[in-house]
Amino acid sequence: MNLERERALARQLLKEGKREKAMLLLKKKRYQEQLLDKTENQISNLERMVQDIEFTQIEMKVIEGLKIGNECLNKMHQVMSIEEVERIIGETQDAVEYQRQIDEILAGGLTEEDEDAILEELNTITQEQMELPEVPSEPLPEQIPGTFSLCALQLWLLVLLSSVQ
Repeated sequence: MNLERERALARQLLKEGKREKAMLLLKKKRYQEQLLDKTENQISNLERMVQDIEFTQIEMKVIEGLKIGNECLNKMHQVMSIEEVERIIGETQDAVEYQRQIDEILAGGLTEEDEDAILEELNTITQEQMELPEVPSEPLPEQIPGTFSLCALQLWLLVLLSSVQ
């Protein structure tokens, strides 16, 4: 660094007996050190100011966001009042209570006779849907060339049964 070189030069001047020149050189060195310290402090202050400005800009954006959010909330409040919200909540609670009553009627309102009648009706409907063709009682002949195999016949029956349901 330049300051170290000047210090070494001042030592050399002292050895040569030039005290006044060495003193002047050291004063110059001291002045440059002070100037360097001031410059570093000013740079540090400038960096702090830049950080403060950046932070203030962020704060301004946050405040602007809050302002916009507040305006949106106010518009929403104009559209929907507390009374409107309370009315909707009340209607929802009424609908839930009404559905609960229906569930109770359906769950416990049927007698055993009603349950039996419902099961009988279900069995009747099931039997109507499952009318199958009669299966021959005599054994099937062994496969004749050009006819279906037993697997093909089973597959055909499965397809027929699924189409009935």
